[in-house]
Amino acid sequence: MKAVIQIACLLLRADPWAMARGAALSVVVLAMGAALLGLSGWFITATGLAGLAGIGIAFDVFRPSAGVRFLALGRAAARYGERLLTHDATLRALAALRVVLLRGYAKLDAKGLWRLRSEGALTRIVSDVDALDGLILRLVLPISAALVTHLMVFFFLGWLIGWPVAVTVFVGYVPAAILILFVLVRRSIAPSAEVEDAGQRLRRGVIDMIRDREALILTSQLPRNEQRLRAIDEQTRAAAARLDRAERDAGFLFSVLVAVVAMAAFMIGAHLLDSGHIGPAQAVIGIFVALALAEALLPLKRGVSDLGRMVGAAERVAPHIAIQSMSSRNADVDAGPLLSVQRADIKLELEAGQAIALTGPSGVGKSTLLMQIAGLDNDHGILLKGKRPCAWSETALRDLLTVLPQRSGLIAGTVRDNLLLSGTFSDLEMWVALNTVVLVEDIQARGGLEARLGEGGAGLSGGQSRRLALARSLLKNPQILLLDEPTEGLDPATADAVLSGVRKAFPNTLIVVAMHRGTDHRIFDQTVQLSA
Repeated sequence: MKAVIQIACLLLRADPWAMARGAALSVVVLAMGAALLGLSGWFITATGLAGLAGIGIAFDVFRPSAGVRFLALGRAAARYGERLLTHDATLRALAALRVVLLRGYAKLDAKGLWRLRSEGALTRIVSDVDALDGLILRLVLPISAALVTHLMVFFFLGWLIGWPVAVTVFVGYVPAAILILFVLVRRSIAPSAEVEDAGQRLRRGVIDMIRDREALILTSQLPRNEQRLRAIDEQTRAAAARLDRAERDAGFLFSVLVAVVAMAAFMIGAHLLDSGHIGPAQAVIGIFVALALAEALLPLKRGVSDLGRMVGAAERVAPHIAIQSMSSRNADVDAGPLLSVQRADIKLELEAGQAIALTGPSGVGKSTLLMQIAGLDNDHGILLKGKRPCAWSETALRDLLTVLPQRSGLIAGTVRDNLLLSGTFSDLEMWVALNTVVLVEDIQARGGLEARLGEGGAGLSGGQSRRLALARSLLKNPQILLLDEPTEGLDPATADAVLSGVRKAFPNTLIVVAMHRGTDHRIFDQTVQLSA
């Protein structure tokens, strides 16, 4: 629950004035609802008694009826304003949460950011932020408004009717409502979290099955996957049924509570009437106010039943809203080879200006080794100038080396936008990098650096996209350049020109390339065969 409180405080601090306005109108709506029903009950009873007494013609019906109309219209206007302001405040708070969360993720090191690239991680982040949508709107504000309204009604009833009625309504509602909500939390927190988790797994499973349907059909795995998804769906439905049952039981208990408190208020009012402390019209105000206060209690069960989902989301989000930069680590460099790999299957000591090719069958670990050198995976056995990658500050490590993975993202925007993702460079430097990867003519034909690309580099071929990503990596001018299948999708002549261009442009850079074909190229000083 600490994470929930932390997120709630962050959301409330995002725009305190907007939150205060929404909370104030929430209280006004509930208070006017109680006043409206109480006044209406008094008015109906008083007019009936006046008619029975034969003094109906002398009874003032105008001011009470005007009060009823004022409260009815005012409550409707306040309800509209409350919806408007509370939703506005919530949207402002969620916008602030997204900014803080993105800032936290931006301070992650490259390994942390690499883990966020999966569809599952991104979907989970979006779902968690959406889950926290209800933290203020369905939990904090309604509970606060209900407590404040009950306190106001307590003092009002004590002043207008008598403290016995006020105590009966307050003590009858507040402790019992807390107990009912506590039981609901105990019953709903597990199934609520299970519904969210199973729903996420079901969503990812459906997406994966649609994306890989051809392979699943060819390998006869489609029925098995369908059966697995059906099992997850049944689990989700079962958890949702338990959650719905807990919420309906809480609703039933609240209904019983309202009836009991209203009857108790009526009986206490009757007792005060018999004792001569109040009149008949005053005696019925308690029962009508008690019935009106149900409006403050019944909506609470929806927010509380979603608490499990909110708790899980808050626990995942909270650690990232205060992430500290890793740049405080010692960046001093000890003496040693530029790159040293000391593993059971491979031993290397490499210096600046060398170029090696890593080869081997698929799945043997070529890409994994590059990620380990780059500090994006377990770096045991890897030393950069005598230090493990994890011992370097993130800034110093990225200045030392650059890695081009097989999946290199391009953004929707201009060619210039894509190149400037790696830093600030002049047009001349960008054209030199494009020339190195044999992409100048293609880019000029499309309109130069201002040529626009679609999402993921749409508009370029696969080979052109990889060369543009390679050009972006070269702009960093690293001491160590790690390339994973840089010539995949290129014809032999273009592949030869790209490798030769990179070596010529960076004669003092250590180049480590993972590739299946072309390992006999003249730029490589040696080829390292990896085996399972």
